[in-house]
Amino acid sequence: MLTIWGRKTSSNVQALMWCVGELGLNYQRHDLGHHFGGLETDTFRTLNPNQTIPVMQDGDDPPLWETGAILRYLANRYGSEGFWPTDPIRRAEVDKWAEWAKINVAMTFTVPVFWRVVRTAPADRDETAIQDAVATLEDKLEIADHQLATTPYIAGSELTLADIQLGHILFRYYDIDIPRSPLPYLHRYYTTLCNRPAFQEHVMISYEDLRVT
Repeated sequence: MLTIWGRKTSSNVQALMWCVGELGLNYQRHDLGHHFGGLETDTFRTLNPNQTIPVMQDGDDPPLWETGAILRYLANRYGSEGFWPTDPIRRAEVDKWAEWAKINVAMTFTVPVFWRVVRTAPADRDETAIQDAVATLEDKLEIADHQLATTPYIAGSELTLADIQLGHILFRYYDIDIPRSPLPYLHRYYTTLCNRPAFQEHVMISYEDLRVT
């Protein structure tokens, strides 16, 4: 049984939970962070001295923090050959896209775009900064669009760990009120993800409690 700490509206928690759902693992999740609080307690600090979410513990094993490390642990221990290949070259290909998505997509979307649009009051928004941030993000998404022109998933013919890192951002990217470039292959890919039950359950959820009005 996995024990997971972190609110379901955290994008990093959503990546973890989507992975858990795809792998069909049993879990218990505790809401922490944002209006739930709990990150500054001594109890949570013993789990993660950084006081960030998610944190995960597998049975009696030591707790793990940092989303990428947790995802790799789950992939190594529970993932199929298609999800996380054993061949080092094939695995590196998946890992390359996973790292790329984390650094070049998630980090250029969450704070520069999502926070400026959703977690900033309308009167305080810098529309020029938002437009510039979207342009920077879409420069990276064009790379994904080009890759997805020839393959249904970002690292090949099957869903892999790389899709978890890339795909969990796309629900909010397509849902928030911003102008978007067409990126047809990325949109086709997103539509494919929207048909996956685990994506629907853990990623396609309301973020209204994060909105500042």
